[in-house]
Amino acid sequence: MRPVLPILGKLSAADAVPPASTSCSGDVTQEVSAIKDLSVALKHESSNIECLYLRASCHHAIGEYKAAIKDYDDVLDLELDSMDKFVLQCLAFYQKEIALYTASKANLEFSQFNIDDDVDPLFKEYWCKRLHPKNVAEKVYRQPPLRISLRCGRLNKQDFKFTKHQTTLILAADSIGKKIQYNCRGFLPNQRQYRMAGLAAIEIAQKVSKAWRFLRNPKNNVKLVRRRDKLNMSQNRGGYCSTSTLSGSPTSSPNEDKISSGISLSWHDVYNIAVKWRQISEPCDPVVWVNKLSEEFNSGFGSHTPMLLGQAKIIRYYPYYQRVLQAVKNIVLDLKYVNNAEDHAIFITDIEKLKKIEVASSCSDLYHIISETYWVSSRCESVAFQGRYLEGTRITTQNMGKTGFDFAIRTPCTPSRWEEYDEEMSAAWEAICDAYRSDTNLTRDPDTLDAVKAAILRMTYYWYNFMPLTRGSSVVGYVVLLGLYLAANMDVTASIPPGIQVDWEAILSPDPDTFVDTIKPWLYPSIKISRNLKDYADVSVAFSTTGSVVAALTCVDT
Repeated sequence: MRPVLPILGKLSAADAVPPASTSCSGDVTQEVSAIKDLSVALKHESSNIECLYLRASCHHAIGEYKAAIKDYDDVLDLELDSMDKFVLQCLAFYQKEIALYTASKANLEFSQFNIDDDVDPLFKEYWCKRLHPKNVAEKVYRQPPLRISLRCGRLNKQDFKFTKHQTTLILAADSIGKKIQYNCRGFLPNQRQYRMAGLAAIEIAQKVSKAWRFLRNPKNNVKLVRRRDKLNMSQNRGGYCSTSTLSGSPTSSPNEDKISSGISLSWHDVYNIAVKWRQISEPCDPVVWVNKLSEEFNSGFGSHTPMLLGQAKIIRYYPYYQRVLQAVKNIVLDLKYVNNAEDHAIFITDIEKLKKIEVASSCSDLYHIISETYWVSSRCESVAFQGRYLEGTRITTQNMGKTGFDFAIRTPCTPSRWEEYDEEMSAAWEAICDAYRSDTNLTRDPDTLDAVKAAILRMTYYWYNFMPLTRGSSVVGYVVLLGLYLAANMDVTASIPPGIQVDWEAILSPDPDTFVDTIKPWLYPSIKISRNLKDYADVSVAFSTTGSVVAALTCVDT
């Protein structure tokens, strides 16, 4: 077994600071109303930290940076009497810096909004983990004061009365974006996120379709082959449709000049379009590429999604508890070992223990058989390299003492794992491009159409097993799926069925074909051939500045 770096212990520091118990509404019709209600509450209790933080978050979300920063400062100035309030104060420090950064980009091209490359890795690490900001304040570059942005004209008032083309885009985005909604308990409707998803999907479709049109020209294919040979890119598994690097670093969304000149899109470029929209739509949510964090990346930073936490059944994810438990049992019975918190193998060869594992009905049963904190890794079969298996998602059982158990999935993101998935994603992206350009009459050939559909689902499968973002991997994955189908002139018309969470289905599938077979019965019948994409204005032109993007996400009167 390939050795893996610790993940269980690395999450304890983040877990030591509990998340805030409240968050700002994401509905485009609600922020202004929430600000009014919170202001009324603050008239009665001006030092209420929860109200101050929430009002700051609302101002921040709709681009009222001066008011947001004032409220964040007021939160930072308060005397504290509890850990919960301390958490909000820590968050206010980080959110103020992000607000200052975004304000400095408001009147600049949205392509210049780049949290992953512009913001210090250590800052992002502490922000994601909600750690005390003292170390960050002393060591990293702080964002310039708001007056600097005002002096440079970067916050000049802009006219955001939308044109007919912009309004058409927003309405189309609202319709497309609502397809991201999980019809499961705990996942509330969020109109702002629908709009984000729709605009991101349309932008992805526009950029990808332009790249594909370029690639379908035989002359351009010859040019790309010559360029690849000249640059000695034979080791790049991304092929003609990719410019993936060994570092796996995501880049800013490529501009139209790059695409039209024949410089192709990598899978990073495609997903990073959705990542940026996700970042700007929820500014209080630390969404960053994991490999853009500090040196902690080299120690295996990972996400943590519990199904059971002590006595609490996590409403969103507990419905998958029994399936995950069965997956753990199958893995243990197959491999006959688990890994402990120090990543040492614990071999289980005793026949009686194996029989008990086979009939175990809870994570508590399994823990008492194994007798210590442990994890197993889900199976993820490689297509790029025949016979190789990637490390999937770690399923962990951790004893929390009298309160019960932490039964969760955790995703490690070590450099070696990143490189493996970068190769896999590059191969999957090349397969999509090859499937699309294999027949110029795509919409007339059902077999070619099915090949494109399946290729998109296969890349989605690897994305969900990869989970390369600190947050937001689930929605970003489905946004890209919608965008790629749209680029291939296919509209997904149905919502995700009740009880289905697409990312969990991928995690619990041992290979991409199993995932495709799970998703296509409800997805494929809903896909309709459509030429709507050509009727939409270019998203990157219609909403060219960061300020106009925020306005598009915030506006109500369309």
